[in-house]
Amino acid sequence: MEPTFEHELEVLIRARYPLLYVVSYEERRAEEILRGLAHRLSKRIYVWSLTRGYEPPLAASSQEEPSRTKLAPEIEALVGLFRHEQDALYVLKDFHPFLGDVRTVRLLRDLAPRLHSSGRTLILLSPLLKLPPELEKEMTVIEMPLPTREEIAQRLREILLQVRDKPGVQAEVSAQEFDELVQAAQGLTMDEIENVCARSFVEHRKLTVAAILSEKQQIVRKSGVLEYYTPSETMADVGGLDLLKEWLRKRRSAFTQPAREFGLPAPKGVLLLGVQGTGKSLSAKAIASLWNLPMLRLDVGRVFGSLVGASEANMRLAIRTAEAIAPCILWIDELEKGFSGVQSSGMSDSGTTARVFATFLTWMQEKRKPVFVVATANDVSLLPPELLRKGRFDEIFFIDLPNATEREQIFAIHLRKRQRNPEQFDLKALARATEGFSGAEIEQVVIGALFTAFDAGRDLTQEDLMHEIKSVVPLSVMMREEIDELRTWAQMRTRPASSHAPVRKRNRI
Repeated sequence: MEPTFEHELEVLIRARYPLLYVVSYEERRAEEILRGLAHRLSKRIYVWSLTRGYEPPLAASSQEEPSRTKLAPEIEALVGLFRHEQDALYVLKDFHPFLGDVRTVRLLRDLAPRLHSSGRTLILLSPLLKLPPELEKEMTVIEMPLPTREEIAQRLREILLQVRDKPGVQAEVSAQEFDELVQAAQGLTMDEIENVCARSFVEHRKLTVAAILSEKQQIVRKSGVLEYYTPSETMADVGGLDLLKEWLRKRRSAFTQPAREFGLPAPKGVLLLGVQGTGKSLSAKAIASLWNLPMLRLDVGRVFGSLVGASEANMRLAIRTAEAIAPCILWIDELEKGFSGVQSSGMSDSGTTARVFATFLTWMQEKRKPVFVVATANDVSLLPPELLRKGRFDEIFFIDLPNATEREQIFAIHLRKRQRNPEQFDLKALARATEGFSGAEIEQVVIGALFTAFDAGRDLTQEDLMHEIKSVVPLSVMMREEIDELRTWAQMRTRPASSHAPVRKRNRI
């Protein structure tokens, strides 16, 4: 079991580490933890900021006269520690801008042995890590993690208790609703959780998962690399693919605490491979609705920058952002196009694509945060082989052209979506007439027939649909050889998304 942040901090202080650098945006929460540690270790604590100085003020040693020379506030903050002999913790807030000054660096290096010998500890508390090379050996860096599931649950209970007696506010939630709220709040800071709870009570008079997810949109917008996708599609909008739906349904509660207690690991991801227009992207978007998780879209093109090192930094930023709002779904559409050219990257772009891809692969293999990766691909020949090996994805599903039953379902979905009653049409005849059609092509048949009916000034008829079908040349005809090759590759290497594959005609010799 990994040591907690508070335990690690206590060990370092008791071991007389003189200089610590705590990286966190949660200044208030970090200060509360440090004050609790100081009380437990019987030490005084002094907190400094540029605007307020030390609180409480440092008491100068009686053996030394205070300096009459007016020094810069950051220099005075360090000089004062040479004269202060009390057993204490010193917390300097937002001190990172001053670490570029050679005087500050020299003072910290001179101060380190004196702090160590007297058992005192200086702690820099900042949201950014800016450590000059001269201090790398003296300074110990600790990153404060976001609130744990237990801390979030405790804070939500306190908030619900505070609003229990307020009129018009619903403070009672079921155990399942509370678990969903805790899961949705993971990845937010404690301040963000308190703010979004207040907003939810104002807007909805109760705590809602939707309000918490809206707060996560802000985190994604600030990153500039990922795009927050608000899913409007559900699994009811996906025709067929019963095996894929069943696989996803079984993992619907995989990110909950009962799943962890049962011994289940968090799912890593799934690769949806198949013919163009068969519903891969639609299925990916419907997963977010099924699992009630936020969905982030990674556009690999936005990762690559013009400056040296910018592309690698953008990929790391995308990964950090996804992990910051986990549990979530990370959607990468047409994966093979985003990372095309990996093999020739050394000659074409000095290895930038290869390095970005290597960073992504390593993260997929080693990630600990519950980020479920959903990737789609059309051309398997362009996918690097190391991406397909076990451990990257939990499963690789092959989505083939829909069979007759699935085509009936797809026609019904698109007719119903456009305010038409599917029972008024002969769906079986439509399914027979569209053998070899993809789901996207069936949708275009319905749309084209609607245009014909609208132009004629009447409602949609069966004849309009049949006429439109005859005018469409499906992709399965235009790219028959490529599709057959893809099917052959997928038969022994992937899992089918449907229990009934379409009948494949074989040429007699």
